[in-house]
Amino acid sequence: MTQKDYTGRGRVAIVRTSPATVLEDYARLLELADYASVLPKENKTLLKINISWQTWYPACSTTPWQLEGVIKPLQAAGYDLLGVHNDTVVVDTGDGEANNKQRYVTDKYGVPCTYIYKPESKWVRYEPKQPFLVLDKIYPEGVHIPEVLIGNNIIQLPTVKTHVFTTITGAMKNAFGGLLGRKRHWTHSVIHETLVDLLMIQQDIHPGLFAVMDGSFAGDGPGPRAMHWHEKNVLLASADQVAIDATSALIQGFDPLQIPFLRIAHELGLGVADPREITFVGDVDVAKERWGFVQEDTFASTGQKMIYHGMLKPFEALLLRSPIVPWSYFASNFYHNVYWYPVVGRKRVEAALETPWGQLFSRYGADAGLEGAVLPTVEKKTVLQAAAFAGGAALALGGLAALVGSKRRS
Repeated sequence: MTQKDYTGRGRVAIVRTSPATVLEDYARLLELADYASVLPKENKTLLKINISWQTWYPACSTTPWQLEGVIKPLQAAGYDLLGVHNDTVVVDTGDGEANNKQRYVTDKYGVPCTYIYKPESKWVRYEPKQPFLVLDKIYPEGVHIPEVLIGNNIIQLPTVKTHVFTTITGAMKNAFGGLLGRKRHWTHSVIHETLVDLLMIQQDIHPGLFAVMDGSFAGDGPGPRAMHWHEKNVLLASADQVAIDATSALIQGFDPLQIPFLRIAHELGLGVADPREITFVGDVDVAKERWGFVQEDTFASTGQKMIYHGMLKPFEALLLRSPIVPWSYFASNFYHNVYWYPVVGRKRVEAALETPWGQLFSRYGADAGLEGAVLPTVEKKTVLQAAAFAGGAALALGGLAALVGSKRRS
């Protein structure tokens, strides 16, 4: 494939920030990244908001100051904005945009939002301009994408963090939920190639493609949810999704070219992943930092990897593509919302709320009665599901035992 040339290729803006100056810092960041030359004003500009958890957790989802920091200068410049939300099988989007105070920001600035998982959202078949790496094999019936994305600019709004499946997650991974529907978990065994296919789709359908990444808090360990948070005070922006993700990986302490989705995208000429070829602008000394982040697994992701790549691989279709697939959604919900958050995560959130960034989050929405943060307890819905499952299993086993006993007596 020949190198794809576009404005901003291989250029990443970096700005150091603080809670007191973050909105001004975002305005500076956008100017450094020359957003106006990348995003045609005659097209609607979509804001792809990230919700990795319906619960607020540092570095997990698009921050309210990230969203406001992008909306404010773009509105002032005359852009027509539309927020875009996808759903997942393990995250409640409505709760998520409220608890992460994203809805407060979009309401404050009068930015409408579209929910591409709702029945009124139309999905259309996408015909690739060049051969897919894997998507045509995963979805032989065709790849369908939301019609609203086609012909509009898009700004990806990820955070700086690790990920259990892709080492780091950023701009390229943020398109995963927006472009693929609820069967996107079918691609997890080939997730790196999938992200490259999705980047090719994005570069085809969007007249303007941009990414703004928040590293006020950054997260390492088993991302995107069960992470250790760190105050890092860094903002990134670029028209090159490969380069911005490579920069995030670099400062986290990873070699971008050892991360398959970045290496493949670089080799195909879709963007720049080699740090030696990236032009940094702004507070360029940040690019020399190495935070020593690590990517780890949770109990849940370890099990998933056994299905995608390990001894359970022969049963992948049965476990993840058959009517019994809801077991996997339940397992993830139970681990994160019944065990991990109440036992581990809540204490980390309480500590984060004592930091300057945590205090800023608490103050967001105070004028609308939203001061503080929602700190959920054990998720009752999942507990009830577990109880129902256990009761059903007990009844089934009891019936089986009775049947065996009856046969023995006869």
